[in-house]
Amino acid sequence: MKKNQLGQSDLYVSELTLGCMSLGTDSKKARGIIDRALDAGVNHLDTADLYDFGQNEKIVGDAIKDKRDQVILTSKVGNNFNEEKQDWFWDPSREHIEDGVKDSLHRLGTDYIDFYMLHGGTIDDPIGESIEAFENLKKEGLIRAYGISSIRPNVIREYVQHSNIDAVMMQYNMLDRRPEEETLDLLCENSISVLARGPLAKGMLSNRALEQIDKKGRDGFLDYSYDELKTIQQELEKINNRNSMNALALNYVLKHPAVASAVFGASSVSQVDDNTSSDGMSLTDETYRKIQSKTKSIQYTNHR
Repeated sequence: MKKNQLGQSDLYVSELTLGCMSLGTDSKKARGIIDRALDAGVNHLDTADLYDFGQNEKIVGDAIKDKRDQVILTSKVGNNFNEEKQDWFWDPSREHIEDGVKDSLHRLGTDYIDFYMLHGGTIDDPIGESIEAFENLKKEGLIRAYGISSIRPNVIREYVQHSNIDAVMMQYNMLDRRPEEETLDLLCENSISVLARGPLAKGMLSNRALEQIDKKGRDGFLDYSYDELKTIQQELEKINNRNSMNALALNYVLKHPAVASAVFGASSVSQVDDNTSSDGMSLTDETYRKIQSKTKSIQYTNHR
């Protein structure tokens, strides 16, 4: 599987990333999903301290303990949580970030995290303090590179201007094209990569699109009504000519040069297979433009 450089770091991630949030708490089942992804050429796993209140990190760490050197491991920090009470609050402070990485390292069973992200963020955060914490962790060798997980253009611009981030994780798919408005080009111009999460739009852009639209799109999605979602699905099927919809969706987000990897979730081995079967495929410029003509160029109305 093709690997892309993450920003200006020395990390090279597979163009597909396994997002681990949906693995569940059955460690044996989760290990099977992770192993299938690694066997398919995925080398990048994305978790977070908040997922299942630390349990996800433990499961991921245990699954890769014998192959740590083969994996680019990403985790996130910023939600100060109590595992017993199962509640949390937003905390982007230097103290929490520096304490949080130690807890994550312990749960993951490793002495370093390849890529560490702030799990959200607002313009009112102590951004300079957060950046200082990540820089300190990098100097200490506890992390190799850092970034943020955010869809907020105003926050992203602050980090572009004042930090050495190597990537931003954001929601991006054929239905949610908001990053195309300004963010993707901004990051590309500054040699900062994008990790595109939600490329299948909750399954509404997958091989099971009609079923998922009926299940999750009844009240619409972003600026799309339920009827519009169904119409677009039919148009995309025509464009795709009976090929894998998963492949179309993943390759759409990979088309932009800013995107280093498309992050898909999986709760079963078959879902890994559905997504990794797109490996090696690409979209022509003509198909890319056709897709854009059938969907909306939605803009961010908040957090500009």
